[in-house]
Parts: sequence; C-alpha cells; structure tokens
Amino acid sequence: LTLLPFLFAVLGSFKSSGQISTNPLGLPDPWVWDNYTEVIGGGVIWTPLINSIVIAVLTVALVLVCGTLATFAISRFTFRGREGIYGFFTIGLLFPAAVAILPLYLMVRQLDLLNSPLGVALPQAAFALPVTVVVLRPFFAAIPVEMEEAATMDGAGPMRFFLRILLPMSVPALITVSILALVTSWNGFILPLLILTDPAAQTLPLGLAQFSGSYTFDTARVLAYAVVAMLPTILAYAFAEKYIVQGLTGEL
Repeated sequence: LTLLPFLFAVLGSFKSSGQISTNPLGLPDPWVWDNYTEVIGGGVIWTPLINSIVIAVLTVALVLVCGTLATFAISRFTFRGREGIYGFFTIGLLFPAAVAILPLYLMVRQLDLLNSPLGVALPQAAFALPVTVVVLRPFFAAIPVEMEEAATMDGAGPMRFFLRILLPMSVPALITVSILALVTSWNGFILPLLILTDPAAQTLPLGLAQFSGSYTFDTARVLAYAVVAMLPTILAYAFAEKYIVQGLTGEL
C-alpha cells in the first residue's frame, strides 16, 4: 500500500499519457525516456531544485545549532524553570504552522526577507525546534555525569565537553533530527507559497504545482517532474535509515 503510489509515479513517468490512461499499473510499452529528457534538459527543474537545496541546508543548519544548544542547557544544567522550558518546547509539537501563517508572513515582510531563502528557513527551523529538543534530550541526558566530570578535571569547559564529547556521542540523534528537518523543509508548500512570490525564488513543491498547471493533460511529464523532486529525500532516508531508527529508539 505504501509503495503503490510511488511505483505508479515511477512507471507512469516512463509512459506516455495515453499509456497511463489505458494501462495505469502495467509496464511501459514502449519506455518513454523523453519525459525525463524534457524535464531535466529543459531547465524547468534546476532553479527550484537549487532553491530547495539552499533553504533545506539553511533550515537544517539552524535546527542543529539552535536545537543542540537549547537541549544541552535543558538536559545538562540544573536551574529553576528548566522543566517549564522543556514543557514549552513540547507544547510546540501541538502548534501547527498553518495557525501562525499570517503573523509569520507579516513578520517576514517586516524583516525584509520576502523572496529570500532565509525568510523561509527561519520559520521552518523554529517549527522544527520542538521535535529536535524532544528527540535530543534523552541522548544528551544519557551521557554519564562521570564523563563530564572527567572532562572537567582534564581542563575542558562546558562548551568543549559539548563539542568534543556530547555531540560525537549523539550522532544518531543528530542525523535523525536533520533528516526530519530536511524532509519537512523539502516538502513545505504553504510557507514558501506566501514568502516566495518571485518565480525565480520558488522551491520544488511550488515548481511542481506550476508545472502541473502548465501541463495539465501531460500526466507522464508531470510524474517525471514529481519523481525527480522526490529522489533527494528518498536517497537521504536510504542513507540514514539505520541512524534514524537509533535516534528514534534512543540507542546510543
């Protein structure tokens, strides 16, 4: 059931639109490679692809920097209100981005970040922080206190312990939150739709929507565009599958 839509898209992308209508689930006969040639060689996908990569990289970088520092403070330091701050992050899991879309748009416009990758990456990173903190805290808290005390005796301060010991030991969790932030950013539609009004700044989901509108009756070519747009996240999942499982199950 999970693979059927994906297989339909892949097989359909190698057919003509007529073949899709008459034999939607069968093998292409003949195989039509021109769909990919026109999508990739025509240049319609490269600008949205580059924009999506830039925004995804910015989002992941912001999530890792802000999320790891916040989780380090919450998990390794004892101070008044610590659990309240952690509860504030967990409440963020219940807060959908669509609810704040209008205030976000006004704030981004006020910061003069419309049609800017940073204008999309900053809100996406903010909404990814709750799940980042929730996933990372058990990993950071599981590092033995004795290890931190030994590092302190060797002259390592909190930041050196954080950079040299804590982060390397939490690689599976870091990869997990990175993949989650990457996929969320890659598939984002509503926020880029409002922030990126310039066609030259649009991402792949927006490019796919525009492309499918231009080729409404050419289903095969639209499927080829969709498959190319899906490939980066599929490859990322395939590469990091082991680490994602470790990160979600809390295994060091």
